[in-house]
Amino acid sequence: MTIRLYDTDARQIRDFTPVKPGCVSIYLCGATVQAAPHIGHVRSGLNFDIMRRWFEYRGYDVTFIRNVTDIDDKIIRKSHEQGRPWWSIGYENERAFNDGYTALGCLPPTYEPRATGHITEMVEMMQGLIERGHAYAADGNVYFDVRSFPRYLELSRQELDNLLQPSGEGETGKRDPRDFAMWKAVKPGEPSWPTPWGRGRPGWHLECSAMAHKYLGAAFDIHGGGLDLIFPHHENEIAQAKAYGDEFAKYWVHNAWVTMAGDKMSKSLGNSVLVSEMVKQWRPVVLRYYLGTPHYRSMIEYSEEALREADAAFSRIEGFVQRVTEMAGRVVEPAAEVPLSFAEAMDDDLGVPQALAVVHTTVRQGNSALAADDKDAAVARLAEVRAMLGILGLDPLDPLDPHWAGGGADRGQDLHGVVDHLVRLVLDQRESARARKDWATADAIRDRLGQSGLVIEDGPQGPRWSLGAR
Repeated sequence: MTIRLYDTDARQIRDFTPVKPGCVSIYLCGATVQAAPHIGHVRSGLNFDIMRRWFEYRGYDVTFIRNVTDIDDKIIRKSHEQGRPWWSIGYENERAFNDGYTALGCLPPTYEPRATGHITEMVEMMQGLIERGHAYAADGNVYFDVRSFPRYLELSRQELDNLLQPSGEGETGKRDPRDFAMWKAVKPGEPSWPTPWGRGRPGWHLECSAMAHKYLGAAFDIHGGGLDLIFPHHENEIAQAKAYGDEFAKYWVHNAWVTMAGDKMSKSLGNSVLVSEMVKQWRPVVLRYYLGTPHYRSMIEYSEEALREADAAFSRIEGFVQRVTEMAGRVVEPAAEVPLSFAEAMDDDLGVPQALAVVHTTVRQGNSALAADDKDAAVARLAEVRAMLGILGLDPLDPLDPHWAGGGADRGQDLHGVVDHLVRLVLDQRESARARKDWATADAIRDRLGQSGLVIEDGPQGPRWSLGAR
């Protein structure tokens, strides 16, 4: 089956046909590093990480670019507020973003270019646009002439006559208020770079057009980002790139937001939940399950209850993996192929919720095989489950994700042996009660363990314990 993706530009799901056979090129708008990431920021990284893994499973050679916007109005404002160099703030938060991506199991991008490392490419693009009559310099600024590009606003489906273009301080000399800045003239106390039109710094939209051109060429497959980037950012990227002569992206893929009380999670609204704080409260793998398993085009409403449900759901999968591994006495390798129903779901616009339903169905089948003491069937189901979890980045036994195994450091791995010994002593008492048919005592011990947050499961090899959902 052909992979199909929802293309924002076409407003429909389209069959995926790569620019270059056997290869996939993806450009994802990455972090603007004025502050540490909240969970809404990293959702995009997770969604496109799963997309990348699926393309690779299907045999494509993937080039994945995720940029870093390390200079913009917000970073400069933070620099003035905190009395720190702009580059210090940017680098600190860039590391925080990368720590967040790594904690949640995202594969590193092929390249992760910074905007400030590509000023030369931006100047070249502006020169080309001015020569072609699509841009002009004024008062040290360089603006894109939106009326020179007839296809402007096709992505966002707006009317030019009704357009309100976001505009920054000092953007003087515009011929039309709807024109947007590609280059901003230097202001006192701000970083700047030399250009033929005077010193200044790049506009946000120009950065991505220039970097996509450098790393992926004049035509590439997929441009991604959050819904909030459709206008003005992606609309203006398209105008610059296509007016310059690039074909640019064939498919536009946008992920939905993480919301809180119906509003998009954001720093400015004061409703953000930092990744660095969340990984202290929840296992990173649970956060990945919570953020990565809804459909990428569906909103996620943040709640503690939803996180508890994600914890419980993943713990059921994890428990099955551990039980079969213990029974088999070895690590069961992932199957060479995922089940057909899983593949069909993923091919259909990355239908992760439907694919995840296949995972849970296979786990139930595996548990039934365990109950029937059918070792071969249980091992076969585990192999399938591991193959599917690997696509989703959730395999507890993946050697490339060792922090997944056993539940993560924040759940007391250093004390696991001590706790196991203590629980075994209590379970021995329960087994003695069961042997003498003192069911009341056996049930009371199990209930008390449950009140302590432990789940006790009786199997062919005897009772085993695990941490329950929070």
